[in-house]
Amino acid sequence: MSHRANRVGEQMKKELGDIISRKIKDPRIGFVTVTDVEVTGDLQQAKVYISVLGDEEQRENTLKGLAKAKGFIRTEIGQRIRLRKTPEIIFEWDESIDYGNRIETLLHELHTDDKPMDKNEEE
Repeated sequence: MSHRANRVGEQMKKELGDIISRKIKDPRIGFVTVTDVEVTGDLQQAKVYISVLGDEEQRENTLKGLAKAKGFIRTEIGQRIRLRKTPEIIFEWDESIDYGNRIETLLHELHTDDKPMDKNEEE
């Protein structure tokens, strides 16, 4: 990825966070965090990685709401970032957050499984 694409991605990440949290009033959209934006070298497409607080249904509703607001979001980005052509936006889940949470849960379960054994050993 080019240096320019990186800069555009970072700027889009900042602006998208602001647009999604402040400008979009769709009740389906939950608490969204834009974790990363990868812009293609030709600046034609931007993959926007998001995480959403909530369960699977909340995540699906958020994705539907963002898909519906994509045109508005792209227009806002176009007004905020001076580019000849605003990149096409593609929303994707940031699986790394889920992966990290899963590991944390497993470690927590391992830790809590150890505790009762310690008490039994003392008796």
